[in-house]
Amino acid sequence: MTVLVLHHRGSLEGTPYHGWLADYEGDVLLITSREHLALVAEELPAEGGAYRRTAAVDGYETSGELEALALDWAREYGIRHIVACQERDLERAAELRDVLGLPGQRMATVLPFRDKAVMKRRAAAAGLPVAPYLELECATELIAFAEQYGFPLVLKPRDSAGSVGLRILDSREELDEYLADGFDLYGPYQPNLLAEAFVHGKMCHVDGLVVDGRTVLAWPSQYQYSLSSFRTDTGGRLDLTLDVDDPLAHRLLEFTERTLEALSGPENFAFHAEFFHTPEDELVLCEIACRTGGAAIRDIVRTMFAVDPSEAWVRAQLGLPLPEWLGSEKPTPRRMVGQLVLMKRPGRVVSVPEEPPAFPWIEKYQVFVAPGQTMQAAAYSSDFLVTALVSGADRAECESRLRVLEQWFLGELVLEPDGGAV
Repeated sequence: MTVLVLHHRGSLEGTPYHGWLADYEGDVLLITSREHLALVAEELPAEGGAYRRTAAVDGYETSGELEALALDWAREYGIRHIVACQERDLERAAELRDVLGLPGQRMATVLPFRDKAVMKRRAAAAGLPVAPYLELECATELIAFAEQYGFPLVLKPRDSAGSVGLRILDSREELDEYLADGFDLYGPYQPNLLAEAFVHGKMCHVDGLVVDGRTVLAWPSQYQYSLSSFRTDTGGRLDLTLDVDDPLAHRLLEFTERTLEALSGPENFAFHAEFFHTPEDELVLCEIACRTGGAAIRDIVRTMFAVDPSEAWVRAQLGLPLPEWLGSEKPTPRRMVGQLVLMKRPGRVVSVPEEPPAFPWIEKYQVFVAPGQTMQAAAYSSDFLVTALVSGADRAECESRLRVLEQWFLGELVLEPDGGAV
C-alpha cells in the first residue's frame, strides 16, 4: 500500500508527514513545489529514506506536471491514498482521487468549501446569516451592487485563499479607479469574482477536526484586527482564544456545527471557519475552509488540546490510530492561547532578535527574516515578520503577555530604510 503526499507550500520540517505516517504499513511518496522549497530554504528529501520517491515540480501551481507524475506513480506503485493538507491542493487531490477511484475527499465535498458562492448559497438555504453577495459577470452588475449596498465594498475571488486577490473599496471614487485600471473580465480573478457587502464587527474563527463524520474537537478565537489590512498594518496583530465561560464561545461552536451540516463535508477533515460578530451581537458567516487554519493555528490547537490537527487529519484519512480521548466527549481547552503576528514592512533588516526572551509562557516564537534581508510591504496575509504564541489562564492574561512580547520585539528590531537607520 502506498500513499502520495502533495505539499504545495511551506516548510516540510514543520509538516513531517514521514513522522506522522511512521506506523503506516506501506510506502510514502512526496510531490512538492521547487519554488516553495527555495522560499523556505529547504532541500528536497532524499529518496529511499523516509520517502520512497520524492519530486520537486517546477510551475507547481500552473503546470500539469504534478498530475502527470502522480498518474505515472499510481501505475508504478499502486497508490491507495492521496494526502493533501493545503488549500490549493484540495481540488487537485480530489480530482486525482476521482480519476483513480481512491477513497477520501472528492470534488463534490471539496467544492462547497472552496467556491465561496456555493458555500454562501448552501449556508443561506440552511437559514444561516451570510453577507449579501453577487457573482459578478460584468462591470454594470458591480456598480449596481455598490449602489444598493454602499461602501465599503468587498471584492474577492470565489476560490481564493490567504486573502489573495481580496480588495476593499471604500468609496465610489475607488470603485471608478478599480473599474478603469483593475477590472479585467478575462484576468486571473474574473469572471471568478464575488462582490460582498461589508459586515462591520470583529472576526471570529473556529478551528477543529471532524473524524468519521463527527466533530471531535473545536474551539473559537477572535482576531483583534482586520484581516484585510495586512499590507499596511505594522502594529501587533493579536488573535485570542475565547474563555471557556464566555457565552460567545458556545454560540460560535453551535453556529459552526450548523455550518458544517449545511455544507456536508467529507468523513475526515480539519476545518477553519470565520464568522463576523456584529455590533448588534449577531453572527454572520464569512467563510469556512476544509483544512487546518494558517499562521500558527496548528500550534494554537496543539497548545489547547495536546494534539496536532493536521497530523490527526492525515492519520484519520488513512485509518491510523488517534488518541483515544478524541472519540469521547468533545474536550475543553487545557489553557488559553494568544497569537502575535507582525507583518513584513519596507526596510533593510539590520538586527532582529532570533531568540525570544526567557518567559516560561512563550509557547512558540518564529522569525521569518534575517539581517541583511530587504523587506517589502506584506504581499499576502501570511507574509510574516514574526509570529509568537503565548499561553495563560484566561484571555486577559494572554493579551497582556502578547503586548509585553510585542514591545520587547519592536525595541530589539533595527531596520534601515534608504540608508537611514531607525
